[in-house]
Amino acid sequence: MYRFLLSRRWAIITLIVLLLIPTMVRLGFWQLHRHEARVARNQLIATNLQAAPVPFDSISSVPGFNVPTDRTWQAVTASGQYDAAHEFVIRSRLEPNGTSVGFFVITPLKLADGKGEVLVNRGWVDSPGDATSYPTVPGPPSGEITLTGRMRADETTASSGIRDRGGLPPRQFKLINSTQQAKENGTTVLGGYLELVSTAPAPSGDAPELLPEPEHSDIGPHMAYAIQWWLFAALVPVGMVILARREAKERAAEAAKPVAAGTPDPDPEPDSDPEPESEPVTV
Repeated sequence: MYRFLLSRRWAIITLIVLLLIPTMVRLGFWQLHRHEARVARNQLIATNLQAAPVPFDSISSVPGFNVPTDRTWQAVTASGQYDAAHEFVIRSRLEPNGTSVGFFVITPLKLADGKGEVLVNRGWVDSPGDATSYPTVPGPPSGEITLTGRMRADETTASSGIRDRGGLPPRQFKLINSTQQAKENGTTVLGGYLELVSTAPAPSGDAPELLPEPEHSDIGPHMAYAIQWWLFAALVPVGMVILARREAKERAAEAAKPVAAGTPDPDPEPDSDPEPESEPVTV
Protein backbone atom coordinates (compact mmCIF):
# COMPACT_ATOMS: atom_id res chain seq x y z
CA MET A 1 0.00 0.00 0.00
CA TYR A 2 2.81 2.42 0.82
CA ARG A 3 5.21 1.50 -1.97
CA PHE A 4 4.63 4.96 -3.44
CA LEU A 5 6.86 6.28 -0.65
CA LEU A 6 9.79 4.99 -2.73
CA SER A 7 8.88 7.29 -5.59
CA ARG A 8 11.03 10.27 -6.57
CA ARG A 9 8.46 12.77 -5.37
CA TRP A 10 8.32 11.29 -1.89
CA ALA A 11 12.09 10.98 -1.76
CA ILE A 12 12.29 14.75 -2.33
CA ILE A 13 9.62 15.40 0.32
CA THR A 14 11.50 13.21 2.80
CA LEU A 15 14.77 15.03 2.11
CA ILE A 16 13.11 18.42 2.66
CA VAL A 17 11.62 17.21 5.94
CA LEU A 18 15.00 15.89 7.11
CA LEU A 19 16.48 19.32 6.41
CA LEU A 20 13.63 21.31 7.96
CA ILE A 21 13.51 19.53 11.31
CA PRO A 22 17.12 20.20 12.48
CA THR A 23 16.93 23.73 11.06
CA MET A 24 13.81 24.51 13.10
CA VAL A 25 15.33 22.94 16.21
CA ARG A 26 18.43 25.11 15.84
CA LEU A 27 16.32 28.22 15.29
CA GLY A 28 14.46 27.39 18.49
CA PHE A 29 17.73 27.16 20.45
CA TRP A 30 18.91 30.41 18.85
CA GLN A 31 15.79 32.17 20.16
CA LEU A 32 16.28 30.50 23.55
CA HIS A 33 19.83 31.84 23.77
CA ARG A 34 18.56 35.32 22.85
CA HIS A 35 16.01 35.02 25.64
CA GLU A 36 18.69 33.99 28.13
CA ALA A 37 20.95 36.85 27.02
CA ARG A 38 18.08 39.32 27.40
CA VAL A 39 17.28 38.06 30.90
CA ALA A 40 20.96 38.24 31.91
CA ARG A 41 21.23 41.78 30.51
CA ASN A 42 18.15 42.91 32.41
CA GLN A 43 19.44 41.38 35.63
CA LEU A 44 22.80 43.11 35.17
CA ILE A 45 21.18 46.48 34.51
CA ALA A 46 18.87 46.15 37.52
CA THR A 47 21.73 45.14 39.81
CA ASN A 48 24.02 47.97 38.70
CA LEU A 49 21.30 50.61 38.85
CA GLN A 50 20.33 49.61 42.37
CA ALA A 51 23.91 49.44 43.65
CA ALA A 52 25.36 52.29 45.69
CA PRO A 53 27.31 54.80 43.54
CA VAL A 54 31.07 54.35 43.41
CA PRO A 55 33.77 56.89 42.42
CA PHE A 56 34.37 57.11 38.69
CA ASP A 57 38.11 56.52 39.03
CA SER A 58 37.43 53.21 40.80
CA ILE A 59 36.28 51.91 37.40
CA SER A 60 38.11 54.00 34.81
CA SER A 61 41.37 55.84 35.54
CA VAL A 62 43.32 55.69 32.27
CA PRO A 63 42.73 56.87 28.70
CA GLY A 64 41.41 54.19 26.36
CA PHE A 65 40.02 52.08 29.19
CA ASN A 66 37.49 49.55 27.92
CA VAL A 67 34.61 49.46 30.38
CA PRO A 68 33.77 45.79 31.10
CA THR A 69 30.25 44.60 30.48
CA ASP A 70 29.57 43.89 34.14
CA ARG A 71 30.30 47.53 35.04
CA THR A 72 28.09 49.18 32.43
CA TRP A 73 25.12 51.08 33.89
CA GLN A 74 26.94 51.15 37.25
CA ALA A 75 26.04 54.30 39.20
CA VAL A 76 29.18 56.42 39.69
CA THR A 77 30.08 59.83 41.07
CA ALA A 78 32.61 62.37 39.83
CA SER A 79 33.66 65.85 40.97
CA GLY A 80 35.20 68.68 39.01
CA GLN A 81 34.40 71.50 36.60
CA TYR A 82 32.80 71.31 33.16
CA ASP A 83 35.04 72.09 30.19
CA ALA A 84 32.49 74.05 28.13
CA ALA A 85 35.10 75.00 25.51
CA HIS A 86 35.31 71.36 24.37
CA GLU A 87 31.59 70.63 24.48
CA PHE A 88 30.18 68.84 21.41
CA VAL A 89 26.99 67.13 20.22
CA ILE A 90 26.11 63.70 18.85
CA ARG A 91 23.87 63.76 15.80
CA SER A 92 20.72 61.78 14.96
CA ARG A 93 19.67 60.63 18.41
CA LEU A 94 16.06 60.00 19.45
CA GLU A 95 14.32 62.05 22.10
CA PRO A 96 13.91 60.13 25.38
CA ASN A 97 10.56 58.28 25.30
CA GLY A 98 9.74 59.93 21.98
CA THR A 99 10.24 59.86 18.22
CA SER A 100 11.84 63.26 17.51
CA VAL A 101 15.42 63.20 16.26
CA GLY A 102 17.89 65.59 17.84
CA PHE A 103 21.29 65.69 19.55
CA PHE A 104 23.00 64.39 22.67
CA VAL A 105 25.01 67.09 24.45
CA ILE A 106 28.44 65.85 25.59
CA THR A 107 30.46 68.05 27.93
CA PRO A 108 33.85 66.96 29.34
CA LEU A 109 34.25 67.21 33.11
CA LYS A 110 37.71 68.13 34.37
CA LEU A 111 38.17 65.86 37.37
CA ALA A 112 39.08 67.54 40.64
CA ASP A 113 41.94 65.08 41.22
CA GLY A 114 43.65 66.23 38.01
CA LYS A 115 43.75 62.78 36.40
CA GLY A 116 42.06 64.04 33.26
CA GLU A 117 38.57 64.51 31.89
CA VAL A 118 35.52 62.30 31.58
CA LEU A 119 32.87 62.76 28.92
CA VAL A 120 29.39 63.44 30.34
CA ASN A 121 26.21 62.99 28.31
CA ARG A 122 24.15 65.84 29.76
CA GLY A 123 21.01 64.87 27.81
CA TRP A 124 19.05 65.54 24.64
CA VAL A 125 18.23 68.75 22.78
CA ASP A 126 16.01 69.31 19.76
CA SER A 127 17.31 69.70 16.23
CA PRO A 128 17.69 73.27 14.91
CA GLY A 129 15.81 72.32 11.74
CA ASP A 130 18.64 71.95 9.25
CA ALA A 131 21.48 69.52 8.80
CA THR A 132 24.44 71.84 9.45
CA SER A 133 23.53 74.30 12.21
CA TYR A 134 24.68 73.71 15.77
CA PRO A 135 21.68 73.25 18.11
CA THR A 136 20.74 75.61 20.90
CA VAL A 137 22.33 74.08 24.00
CA PRO A 138 21.79 75.28 27.59
CA GLY A 139 25.20 75.93 29.12
CA PRO A 140 26.62 73.62 31.80
CA PRO A 141 26.79 74.68 35.45
CA SER A 142 29.88 76.68 36.33
CA GLY A 143 32.20 76.10 39.23
CA GLU A 144 32.90 72.92 41.18
CA ILE A 145 30.16 70.29 40.97
CA THR A 146 29.60 66.70 41.95
CA LEU A 147 27.52 64.61 39.60
CA THR A 148 26.05 61.14 39.56
CA GLY A 149 25.84 59.22 36.32
CA ARG A 150 25.52 55.80 34.74
CA MET A 151 28.76 54.25 33.53
CA ARG A 152 28.83 53.55 29.79
CA ALA A 153 31.41 52.06 27.45
CA ASP A 154 32.74 54.08 24.52
CA GLU A 155 30.56 53.81 21.44
CA THR A 156 32.09 52.21 18.36
CA THR A 157 30.69 51.29 14.97
CA ALA A 158 30.93 47.61 15.92
CA SER A 159 29.08 48.02 19.22
CA SER A 160 26.44 50.52 18.10
CA GLY A 161 25.95 49.77 14.42
CA ILE A 162 26.35 53.50 13.71
CA ARG A 163 28.67 54.37 10.86
CA ASP A 164 31.21 56.98 11.93
CA ARG A 165 31.63 59.20 8.90
CA GLY A 166 33.69 62.32 8.52
CA GLY A 167 32.87 65.65 6.93
CA LEU A 168 30.46 66.74 9.67
CA PRO A 169 30.04 70.36 10.81
CA PRO A 170 32.33 71.56 13.63
CA ARG A 171 31.76 69.98 17.07
CA GLN A 172 29.29 67.45 15.67
CA PHE A 173 30.00 63.71 15.80
CA LYS A 174 28.21 60.38 15.34
CA LEU A 175 29.67 58.47 18.30
CA ILE A 176 30.50 59.12 21.95
CA ASN A 177 34.09 57.97 22.06
CA SER A 178 36.74 59.11 24.53
CA THR A 179 39.70 58.14 22.33
CA GLN A 180 38.28 60.11 19.41
CA GLN A 181 37.81 63.22 21.58
CA ALA A 182 41.27 62.93 23.09
CA LYS A 183 42.73 63.07 19.56
CA GLU A 184 40.34 65.83 18.54
CA ASN A 185 41.15 68.17 21.46
CA GLY A 186 44.59 67.05 22.55
CA THR A 187 43.36 66.45 26.10
CA THR A 188 43.60 63.51 28.50
CA VAL A 189 40.19 61.81 28.38
CA LEU A 190 39.62 58.73 30.52
CA GLY A 191 37.97 55.70 28.93
CA GLY A 192 34.18 55.38 28.92
CA TYR A 193 31.65 58.10 29.57
CA LEU A 194 28.86 59.00 31.99
CA GLU A 195 25.16 59.34 31.33
CA LEU A 196 24.08 62.14 33.66
CA VAL A 197 21.52 61.39 36.38
CA SER A 198 21.85 64.34 38.79
CA THR A 199 24.09 67.28 39.63
CA ALA A 200 24.94 68.90 42.98
CA PRO A 201 24.36 71.77 43.21
CA ALA A 202 21.41 71.46 40.84
CA PRO A 203 21.45 73.62 37.69
CA SER A 204 19.64 76.91 38.17
CA GLY A 205 18.50 77.37 34.56
CA ASP A 206 17.49 75.31 31.58
CA ALA A 207 19.27 72.03 30.93
CA PRO A 208 19.16 69.31 28.27
CA GLU A 209 16.51 66.64 28.75
CA LEU A 210 17.99 63.88 30.90
CA LEU A 211 17.98 60.34 29.54
CA PRO A 212 15.83 57.81 31.41
CA GLU A 213 17.03 54.52 32.84
CA PRO A 214 17.31 51.77 30.26
CA GLU A 215 14.37 49.39 29.91
CA HIS A 216 15.14 46.26 31.90
CA SER A 217 11.77 44.68 32.64
CA ASP A 218 10.76 43.44 29.20
CA ILE A 219 12.22 40.01 28.39
CA GLY A 220 10.96 40.12 24.81
CA PRO A 221 9.19 37.48 22.70
CA HIS A 222 12.22 35.21 22.21
CA MET A 223 11.01 32.36 24.45
CA ALA A 224 7.66 32.28 22.63
CA TYR A 225 9.50 32.17 19.29
CA ALA A 226 11.67 29.30 20.53
CA ILE A 227 8.60 27.26 21.50
CA GLN A 228 6.99 28.00 18.14
CA TRP A 229 10.02 26.73 16.22
CA TRP A 230 10.10 23.52 18.27
CA LEU A 231 6.38 23.00 17.72
CA PHE A 232 6.90 23.44 13.98
CA ALA A 233 9.71 20.86 14.10
CA ALA A 234 7.39 18.40 15.85
CA LEU A 235 4.49 19.02 13.47
CA VAL A 236 6.47 18.52 10.26
CA PRO A 237 6.74 14.70 10.59
CA VAL A 238 3.12 14.54 11.77
CA GLY A 239 2.07 16.40 8.64
CA MET A 240 4.15 14.03 6.51
CA VAL A 241 2.40 10.98 8.04
CA ILE A 242 -1.01 12.55 7.42
CA LEU A 243 -0.15 13.24 3.77
CA ALA A 244 1.13 9.70 3.30
CA ARG A 245 -1.99 8.13 4.79
CA ARG A 246 -4.24 10.37 2.70
CA GLU A 247 -2.41 9.44 -0.49
CA ALA A 248 -2.55 5.75 0.42
CA LYS A 249 -6.32 5.95 0.86
CA GLU A 250 -6.73 7.77 -2.44
CA ARG A 251 -4.62 5.20 -4.25
CA ALA A 252 -6.60 2.35 -2.66
CA ALA A 253 -9.87 3.95 -3.74
CA GLU A 254 -8.62 4.38 -7.30
CA ALA A 255 -7.46 0.76 -7.43
CA ALA A 256 -10.83 -0.52 -6.21
CA LYS A 257 -12.93 1.27 -8.86
CA PRO A 258 -12.41 -1.11 -11.89
CA VAL A 259 -12.88 -4.23 -9.75
CA ALA A 260 -16.24 -3.00 -8.51
CA ALA A 261 -17.42 -2.20 -12.04
CA GLY A 262 -16.75 -5.70 -13.41
CA THR A 263 -18.21 -7.85 -10.60
CA PRO A 264 -21.76 -9.24 -11.15
CA ASP A 265 -24.41 -8.66 -8.52
CA PRO A 266 -24.54 -11.90 -6.44
CA ASP A 267 -28.18 -11.37 -5.44
CA PRO A 268 -30.13 -9.59 -8.13
CA GLU A 269 -33.62 -8.50 -7.28
CA PRO A 270 -36.45 -10.39 -9.06
CA ASP A 271 -38.56 -8.59 -11.58
CA SER A 272 -41.55 -6.93 -10.00
CA ASP A 273 -43.98 -8.30 -12.58
CA PRO A 274 -42.66 -11.55 -14.14
CA GLU A 275 -44.34 -12.86 -17.28
CA PRO A 276 -46.30 -16.18 -16.79
CA GLU A 277 -44.88 -19.29 -18.39
CA SER A 278 -46.74 -20.26 -21.59
CA GLU A 279 -48.41 -23.71 -21.80
CA PRO A 280 -47.46 -26.05 -24.63
CA VAL A 281 -49.86 -26.02 -27.58
CA THR A 282 -51.42 -29.38 -28.55
CA VAL A 283 -52.10 -29.85 -32.26
